[in-house]
Amino acid sequence: MKRNVWVMMVAAFCLSLLAGAPEVKTQSSGSGTTDRPEFNEKKELIRPGNYRAWVFLSAGYSMNYSTGGDPLFTNVFVPQWAYRKFMDSGRWPDQTLFVVEERKPQSKGSINKGGQFQTDLAGIAVEVKDAHLPDKWGYFVFDENSKTAQINSKEGCFNCHYAHAAVEHTFVQFYPTLKPVAKKFGTYNQERENVASAKASSSVQAKQQ
Repeated sequence: MKRNVWVMMVAAFCLSLLAGAPEVKTQSSGSGTTDRPEFNEKKELIRPGNYRAWVFLSAGYSMNYSTGGDPLFTNVFVPQWAYRKFMDSGRWPDQTLFVVEERKPQSKGSINKGGQFQTDLAGIAVEVKDAHLPDKWGYFVFDENSKTAQINSKEGCFNCHYAHAAVEHTFVQFYPTLKPVAKKFGTYNQERENVASAKASSSVQAKQQ
């Protein structure tokens, strides 16, 4: 009887340790299979390989913030741990990754009689929030086969996100399930939905470049 009581006490103690343990962060292995940014010795971002196991935020079709470019579908994914943090605060934690997956459209196939559906991968764009980066936010572009990517210059994605994103550097105005969360916590910049304001900001950027 005493032995059974002792075993139960030890088990309860172990469970209490697990319950009070801090969140374990995925360690960087250089394999591209973690849910946090990984960089090689050249400071290139290693392509995230498991992003389709993350939380799907939203999709778009033929969205373009400037003229030109082929129409593509875009699917946005974010790690589950970062998503939970955002849902609790309306802000993205450090080391958050956003993967924008680009896929080619097709209209003719199987029983489809109208509209477009997604087909082959065209590439992915990755946005990273990391305090170790020079500007704390970085943007990286991978084609369908590349394994690493260098950070883009600020004249590209960084300046656009800085000028137009509704929450920090992220276009939450295009993520319908996150928009009310950001508004609830007061982190949503309503002005970024103003088309006139966006045009004015784009004009200023064009003159500066």
